[in-house]
Amino acid sequence: MRDRHDQSYKLLFSEPRVIRDLLTGFVEGEWVERLDLDSLEKVSGSFVTDDLRDREGDVIWRVRSGDDWLYLYLLIEFQSSVDPFMALRIMTYVGLLYQDLIKQRKLASERSLPPVLPIVLYNGERRWSAAKELSELIHPAAAQLARYQPSQSYLLLDEGAIVADERWPADTRNLVAAIFRLEYHHSQQDVIDTIGQLVEWLKSPGQARLRRHFATWIKRVLLPNWVPGGKDDHEQWQALNDLEEVHTMLSERAKRWPEHWKQKGLEEGRRLGREIGLEEGREEGREEGRLEAARNLLARTAMDDREIAEICGLELEQVTELRRQA
Repeated sequence: MRDRHDQSYKLLFSEPRVIRDLLTGFVEGEWVERLDLDSLEKVSGSFVTDDLRDREGDVIWRVRSGDDWLYLYLLIEFQSSVDPFMALRIMTYVGLLYQDLIKQRKLASERSLPPVLPIVLYNGERRWSAAKELSELIHPAAAQLARYQPSQSYLLLDEGAIVADERWPADTRNLVAAIFRLEYHHSQQDVIDTIGQLVEWLKSPGQARLRRHFATWIKRVLLPNWVPGGKDDHEQWQALNDLEEVHTMLSERAKRWPEHWKQKGLEEGRRLGREIGLEEGREEGREEGRLEAARNLLARTAMDDREIAEICGLELEQVTELRRQA
């Protein structure tokens, strides 16, 4: 699943329109407005060293800033735990990029390196807690040594934290925002509406490839967690190659899912009760089983909090808190 997720994200963030929306929607500063976004150019794999090429999840772009190039290093991170030394990794990758620019004679002048914006795109369940500045990882030294210590920062985009922020503009017309909303949806209808927006935004013939990339990501990564059914049902979904087809089928079939997930939730609750060895009828066993069933439904379905609460016999506030903790 992680490999499919990495590759699907790489496809999406290998499209200039997605990078344009990333810069304009999630990078602050007046300098972004001065970028020539029509000059966006993806750096080819043959351009970088073997060390960088091994970073299969990462994407490197460059864009004109005046007469010079600005490099955008996008590190797509899908590990389950936060890497406390991410700032060190970023420094290493930026250094390798600089070495390769020198080797390939891609510098504007012999004595000047281009600016690089490193972005860490993280979609793990835990909120990011690692230092975003390398100097924070270095043990304090004597004042005379401080000037010799390296410094490296990166821009963190923690998808879950962004979507959970009360300032999050849920209706923004931005492809990257739509990706985040699908990853951290609140209901089946939220999923259907967001995919419907993507269909509308990408309806022009020139966006056909990007539509296919979105369809590939949705059906390979998201739908297996949302859609109940057996092998034949999943094969039918995987046969879809058009984003509008995915939206139509999802709209038609989503209304059948609650009853399926209700049964799955009850089965999960009973299974957990047996596993933890609690006697049938003990209140704490039933409660823990209901909570575990709710966690599974939150992780595996597009159901909203109220539906999950009704299915699992919990209060709405309990399910809302479980979603916040996820």
